[in-house]
Amino acid sequence: MASLSNRRRAALILLSAALTTSTLAQAQFETRASVAAPSGAQSFAVGDFNNDGKLDIADPNYFNSTQISVFLGNGDGTFQAPVLYGAGNEPDTVVAADLNHDGNLDLVVGNFLSGNVSVLLGNGDGTFRSAENYDLPTSGSATFVGVGDFNGDGNPDLAAIESNSSCQCIVLFLGNGDGTFQTPPITYSSVFNLSAFAIGDFNSDGKLDLAVTEYGLTGNQLEILLGNGDGSFQSGGTYLSGQGPFDVQAAYLNNQDHNLDLVVTIGGGLSVLLGNGDGTFRGPTTYTPATNRVTVADFNGDGNLDLAATGTAQTGQLIVFLGNGDGTFQPAKTYKTGQGSGFVIAEDFNGDHQTDVAIVDGSATFYVTVILNTGAVSFSQVTPISFPIQLVGTTSSARSVTMTNVGNASLSISSITSTGEFKASSTCGSSLAPGANCKFTATFSPTGQGMKTGTISIVDSASTKPQVVELTGTGTVAKFVPSSLTFGAQKVGTTSAPQQVQLTNVGSKKLTISQILIGGSEYRDFLQTNTCGTGIGAGASCTITVTFKPTKTGKRTAIIYVTDTGGGSPQSVPLTGTGD
Repeated sequence: MASLSNRRRAALILLSAALTTSTLAQAQFETRASVAAPSGAQSFAVGDFNNDGKLDIADPNYFNSTQISVFLGNGDGTFQAPVLYGAGNEPDTVVAADLNHDGNLDLVVGNFLSGNVSVLLGNGDGTFRSAENYDLPTSGSATFVGVGDFNGDGNPDLAAIESNSSCQCIVLFLGNGDGTFQTPPITYSSVFNLSAFAIGDFNSDGKLDLAVTEYGLTGNQLEILLGNGDGSFQSGGTYLSGQGPFDVQAAYLNNQDHNLDLVVTIGGGLSVLLGNGDGTFRGPTTYTPATNRVTVADFNGDGNLDLAATGTAQTGQLIVFLGNGDGTFQPAKTYKTGQGSGFVIAEDFNGDHQTDVAIVDGSATFYVTVILNTGAVSFSQVTPISFPIQLVGTTSSARSVTMTNVGNASLSISSITSTGEFKASSTCGSSLAPGANCKFTATFSPTGQGMKTGTISIVDSASTKPQVVELTGTGTVAKFVPSSLTFGAQKVGTTSAPQQVQLTNVGSKKLTISQILIGGSEYRDFLQTNTCGTGIGAGASCTITVTFKPTKTGKRTAIIYVTDTGGGSPQSVPLTGTGD
């Protein structure tokens, strides 16, 4: 049971990662299916519930519900309509494991409002028996659940975080081996709020331990609880004070030893703590950008474990860190997923021996989204192509992205199209040989002000869906001539001759201006006056006059910032000069 618990977000998912054995040089992801989650998804569990060799999903229906949904898989990354089963009030988290040794996966559900944990035993055909509910000691919320053999009797036990005003606790339901459980004791209590835990043998004594993420008004930490082998724990030290941590995974990230390591999502990124094998961990190495939840698997088939994390709800991204095999990771590669990002799991959802991911994705509407690892093509850059602010009615300079065929067969390309206020061209032709690359080039021609988005879509033989390169840009009606000012050498303490920037409103409505100022680290070396007032009419212009009065010798820089309603605000005009 330890290996199962260590490979998944501790309370949400409890199946060992399906590590790919292919020879991919890259991991490339495409959205395959989004399954609407009734009543909002907070988490999900994945497993073969009907023993047909195809992965299925169980999803708690959190908001105002007493049910969970089971989606049987079609084996291609898509799923059948859900079947509903009763659980407790507002089911929050779920784990899949064989609790009664019959070879069928069962479900454990943590309920947020009803003060209990539900156990649904599986029949092996994709159906489940009625829930058996087990009460928590203080009737708090079960915000996290996990499974492991904590007392060494060979039977799976349940661990749960219980949360209310009187108890931030970890409780254990010791298993009887037949899918039933004993009355739980409180095995650990904290002054912090508990958010998640990972299960593993961190000190190599054959007994399961816990790594618990904790947060509160007085600070935040990751606490190690070393198991005594009888269902009780002792403190093993704390790590990661600061913002977060929130989610934690345990895995063997360093191929140079046999010690379990930890990866933790924190404010602003994620941290990797390499284990020493004695229950202690080395200082964290932090990777950016900001992440929410994380899972571990080998996505590119090189034998090294990689990390896949969801971004924040605002970014809606899948963030992949490829592992070097020594516990370090390469810079992040990002893939757009939707409007929000939550829990994440890695599995082979379409049976092609490549590890895919599924996430909870949503804002007002929740989905479990499956993102397949196509593996046959890679893009450089992997992030969206972003254009600078562009004047409405003009065309930007070109920006490009390179596509490489990293597969073993020739890649057929049937069409390339662009959407939005973007135009794309390509050097790819109709096919791309193994190892070869070609370039897609895009330009941006905004017809109106504000943020614009689009895509380059490539229909090819690598995937069941078009490969997509996202495009972003912002149109503005505020025209600056010139677009920057450069002053010559000027004696320190003296004032230069004035230079001017003309601001023209090329739009059809009045351009409102709320502020014009000079910013930057050396803003005191430049002064500005202007004739713009609070705005200029359609087609009209105003003048910004700038002088340079250096306070020190050497190169001096600043920026004119114009806050307006023209699109892309604040507009900026760089300023440079040299103190003599």
